[in-house]
Amino acid sequence: MIRSRKAGVEDIPLIRDLAEKTFLPTYRDILSTDQLYWMFDWMYSENSLRQQMSEGHVFFIAYDDDTPCGYVSVERQGEALFHLQKIYVLPDCQGKHVGQYLVQLVFDYVKSLCPGECSTVELNVNRNNKAKSFYEHMGFSVARSGDFPIGNGYYMNDYIMAIKLS
Repeated sequence: MIRSRKAGVEDIPLIRDLAEKTFLPTYRDILSTDQLYWMFDWMYSENSLRQQMSEGHVFFIAYDDDTPCGYVSVERQGEALFHLQKIYVLPDCQGKHVGQYLVQLVFDYVKSLCPGECSTVELNVNRNNKAKSFYEHMGFSVARSGDFPIGNGYYMNDYIMAIKLS
């Protein structure tokens, strides 16, 4: 049975552990090794995660029974604009609908903050990431694309996908 809970700063070690098991396998065939490890440190160092949480990124951890199996984070970026910043599921838990559960969790969270309003949820996905089809299955569509500088001479070559929630 899949369940979740909101994460706090005390969960940073768990988030880092899940990220190491999910982020690295997800991108090892898409990014160079140097960029992969640079981005991991950039997004998942303890200081970075603390800063993200202090700036309003809300993290949720998913559990399959009592075993942590994935996480998601969402950030409010405007009155009715939210960005799904991160969503990763352990490779062994993929195919168990954990990703769908986490996306729906974000939708429900956004609707709880903007009841009765039309809100938009956006996300970035690497243009070579097979997860694009999963996001399309969840109702997202490509709104735009770009090459976004992230530092150290690296870029995120992403689609920005969006869905309107009512």
